Amino acid sequence: MPQVVRFIAWSDYLCPWCWNVSRRLSRLEDEYDGQIEIVWKSYLLRPREGGRRDSEKFRRYTESWRRPGADDDAGEFRIWSTDAPPPSHSVPAHCVAKAAADLGDEAFRAMHARLMSAYFSENRDISSFEVLRGLWSDQGLDAEGFDAALTGDIRARVFDEHEQANVWGASGVPAIRRVDNDAVIVGAHPIELYRRWVDRSLSRGEGLVEVGAPEPSSPRVH
Repeated sequence: MPQVVRFIAWSDYLCPWCWNVSRRLSRLEDEYDGQIEIVWKSYLLRPREGGRRDSEKFRRYTESWRRPGADDDAGEFRIWSTDAPPPSHSVPAHCVAKAAADLGDEAFRAMHARLMSAYFSENRDISSFEVLRGLWSDQGLDAEGFDAALTGDIRARVFDEHEQANVWGASGVPAIRRVDNDAVIVGAHPIELYRRWVDRSLSRGEGLVEVGAPEPSSPRVH
């Protein structure tokens, strides 16, 4: 069986720095075609629906997006300027991403990127299943596949991955670890750092797993 260096990445669709890191890691997956694998996991910055947020206060918050938007390889960030309400929580977006992942890696990568751009570039409420269904349709994905996002099974998987992040010691997002190492790297780092990590792992044969092999769900016991 072919082998790849696998990295686990925890991310949230409401995190602006996660979008930049997602773009960097996606670029590296393309550069190292077939040599590395990024497995995306859910992390919930807003795990519970707490009612609608004050739109003007939220708009002022989105002015902070100028900082991640200043990165050379950043996505397009727009200060909230639509009539759409701010997202109430991040669970729905994660559920839809999981439903896409069940259709295959290509479907997941497309939906993963689309969720980020819909929120940060288009100021759309990605906690609304009506909005999410439209994004799903835009990707040309099977309509019946979307219904899986509404099930308790996928919701449970999202919360389980969030709990795994806490067990591994991920104190925030983006957070990344190599599958054979307990250490978690937290923060949005330049692509050169991730590239050096990949090169070192490949040269040393570290983090290699067979394609499709499951990874441990909790830290090793020492």
